[in-house]
Amino acid sequence: MLFPVAGIEVHPLVPPAVAFIISFFTSMSGLSGAFLLLPFQMSVLGYTPPSVSATNQLFNIIAIPSGVLRYMREGRMVWPLTWAVVAGTLPGVLIGAIIRVTYLPNTADFKLFVGGVLLYIGGRLLKSILTARHCKANLEAAPQLLGQTKTLEFSLKRISYSFQNETYSASTLGIFFLTFVVGIVGGIYGIGGGAIIAPFFITFFGLPVYTVAGACLMGTFVTSIAGVGIYQLLAFIYPTQVIAPDYLLGILFGVGGVGGMYLGALCQKYVPATTLKILLTIFILFTAGKYTLGYFF
Repeated sequence: MLFPVAGIEVHPLVPPAVAFIISFFTSMSGLSGAFLLLPFQMSVLGYTPPSVSATNQLFNIIAIPSGVLRYMREGRMVWPLTWAVVAGTLPGVLIGAIIRVTYLPNTADFKLFVGGVLLYIGGRLLKSILTARHCKANLEAAPQLLGQTKTLEFSLKRISYSFQNETYSASTLGIFFLTFVVGIVGGIYGIGGGAIIAPFFITFFGLPVYTVAGACLMGTFVTSIAGVGIYQLLAFIYPTQVIAPDYLLGILFGVGGVGGMYLGALCQKYVPATTLKILLTIFILFTAGKYTLGYFF
């Protein structure tokens, strides 16, 4: 099947199948799946113009709601954390999209930039696993004992909530500025920003992965809507570049992501938190390696 915008030809069942497999595993760690779909599209399908970032975000819009719905039903959505993520990443994604089209249209340059950031994040997460700094968040509680989150404080100064008889808190302004910077990277990459935020929440703020996954997915969903709109607008401003998303390809990816995202969110509570952190680290380092080494070889 020919996808004219992307300029590629592939069997129509391949995109949803790949998206299903990727989303099933990544959604357990608060990732939408777009995190790994981008290197798949670029390295396997040969889809490299800036519009690949917009197509990734279109996938997010279709696939993420099923996973978020599952977290909401189980009472594991930390809404104050979610709104802080959205508030910070939205302006960042706008800036990131402009940088991607204006200053990083070259595929190799933007791979190297994002690869360096991901390598740093993955290194921090790997270090936290090896040193077991967050042992409280890694208690291997029985899946059926996982409780709901409860908001204790939500102000401009601090966000605080309880989970499994433990209290977790973080600076609201700290989260906002962090998500703003990460949103810029997410806008360049085409993942909305929420995916990159998850390891920061785990390593720097000491928040349990069981509670940040839903917030990151919801943040990615909202910012992806804005991201697709921004890239579509930029397509009119830069008519000589392929910037607007490939809607047909994005929808096919999204269809597969819906099933994978929902099942991943459903199965997350049956997987130990340490295992989820290891999976997240592998995803990050794998992508960082692909991007960084690809620049030199």
